[in-house]
Amino acid sequence: MTEKIDTNTPTQNPKLAPLPLLIFSSRWLQLPLYIGLIGAQGVYVYKFLVELWHLITHATTFGEQDIMLVVLGLIDVVMISNLLIMVIVGGYETFVSRLNLNGHPDQPEWLDHVNAGVLKVKLAMAIIGISSIHLLRTFIEASKIGLAGANITAEAVMWQTIIHFVFIISAIGIAYVDKLTHTEH
Repeated sequence: MTEKIDTNTPTQNPKLAPLPLLIFSSRWLQLPLYIGLIGAQGVYVYKFLVELWHLITHATTFGEQDIMLVVLGLIDVVMISNLLIMVIVGGYETFVSRLNLNGHPDQPEWLDHVNAGVLKVKLAMAIIGISSIHLLRTFIEASKIGLAGANITAEAVMWQTIIHFVFIISAIGIAYVDKLTHTEH
């Protein structure tokens, strides 16, 4: 009688030949990149606190539109910070090593089903959100000062709007391709 071998059970510490080991280990070269992004996150926290302090200390002298512009700037910093977290946590989990957060009360819900495709869609949606904030700020600044008095031309507004729509179309394309690749036949 022949014995069945369970191919679904992972072996412990499989020995790899030197070249596959080198190639597989090269994923750790991304670690300094993720640590650098954590440093960039710290810069954004500092920028957020400076802008928040500026808003608090000048709240009585700011008009409603000025407050709205500063708040949009704060939202922009938060959205970029969220994008950084998605790249740091999702990228590390997907491409470098598992974080082993199973059962941790603070584990992000989206991390359970993260893969390269899901990460791309989430990043595309975050970029659209950031672009939306920038476009809204441009419209508010242009309407506040008047396009002629603002430091922005009608052509720049047009290009910023076109680029925003390209981001939207790209995100739809990425999501569609991801859906096609995960559709069961």
